Amino acid sequence: MRLLMSRGAASPFAVVVALGSAQTIAWASSYYLPAILAAPIAHDLGLAPTYLFGALSGALVISGLLGPRVGHAIDTFGGRSLLAVSNLVFAAGLLLLSVSHGVALLIAAWILLGIGMGMGLYEAAFATLARIYGANARATITGITLIAGFASTLGWPLTTWLASEYGWRAACQVWAVIHIGLALPLNLSLPRAAPLNQDSRPGTGASQHSGRQSESFAMMLLAYIFAAASFVSSGVSAILPTMLVAFGATPAQALFAGALVGPAQVGARLLEAGWLSRFHPLLSARLAMLMNPIGVLALVAGGPWLAPAFTVLYGAGNGIITIARGTLPLALFGPAGFGRRVGMISLPSRATGAFAPLALGLMVEHFGSSALWISALASVSAFVALLLLRADQNAQATGGEHT
Repeated sequence: MRLLMSRGAASPFAVVVALGSAQTIAWASSYYLPAILAAPIAHDLGLAPTYLFGALSGALVISGLLGPRVGHAIDTFGGRSLLAVSNLVFAAGLLLLSVSHGVALLIAAWILLGIGMGMGLYEAAFATLARIYGANARATITGITLIAGFASTLGWPLTTWLASEYGWRAACQVWAVIHIGLALPLNLSLPRAAPLNQDSRPGTGASQHSGRQSESFAMMLLAYIFAAASFVSSGVSAILPTMLVAFGATPAQALFAGALVGPAQVGARLLEAGWLSRFHPLLSARLAMLMNPIGVLALVAGGPWLAPAFTVLYGAGNGIITIARGTLPLALFGPAGFGRRVGMISLPSRATGAFAPLALGLMVEHFGSSALWISALASVSAFVALLLLRADQNAQATGGEHT
């Protein structure tokens, strides 16, 4: 089945640059914001920094709950307008955060930011690309993750400089202006998606019954796989320096090893865009889920001297699995109904990503460095689940050959 898309005059490269840049702004001004501003906001409001990270966790849950509805809206109307609205919501949340003087406004601001995250982060961007390019969206999905992978690299220094020079309130206000002045026009520059033709809608009838059952099982597996990956990514990232020190690394060694995560993510995404793009995304996802357990084994066997090897493997796995969140459902089920599927699949991963830092933090407190084995087991279990998926899932789920 095919989606009739209107690509307009925009080339795929222009779309990737525009959407990737807008995604960089969205991630830097929401998910990555508390890492820099939690301490000054907490100090100014007389709160513990935990409140800020708790607010972020709540925002992630809100964004996950919105996922299926947002995805369905993109499936129906396209994502251009919805992504543009997300910039307005982000800006409103940041402005409200900038004038907060107590818990009530702080919570209200993060509710708005959570809504913006549900409308404007990767899942919505992936669904938008699938709606524009159909089954050929894999390269563009990879492209925007390559650009947005620098969200923390660019966002943290800018937020730090703004907060140190002008205060955290001004930093939030500047990010709001960036959303309106830059991200909003970038999202509005995306091509519109033409209305779906009748053939592009999911089939109905008895001939589709077994296909829907097979699809449901595959979606449950994907939901578990990405939930486990999110638990590992969010949890290990939060405790990484502490964990490496617990394994015997010096603070300097831990800092150096931790700095390799970002380059490893980008390098792995370049590999996905090049050599791995010739293979089914299942291969990429399976390799990604093995990297963290191999890294843990290397760290246990070699001690702090192999801490850089662990962080490179861990970062590479994160980089590839982020792309797989979009490319794997697209390859397995096709582009029709993609947004709603991705929204449903992402629900558990939002929850595990929200509580993973606290959960692994408590494990470190009680079990020390042995807590890292928990992340390795989670990755191995996701790898086993990936082995249950087949590359011909799409043909079986749709009752025909993938076109």
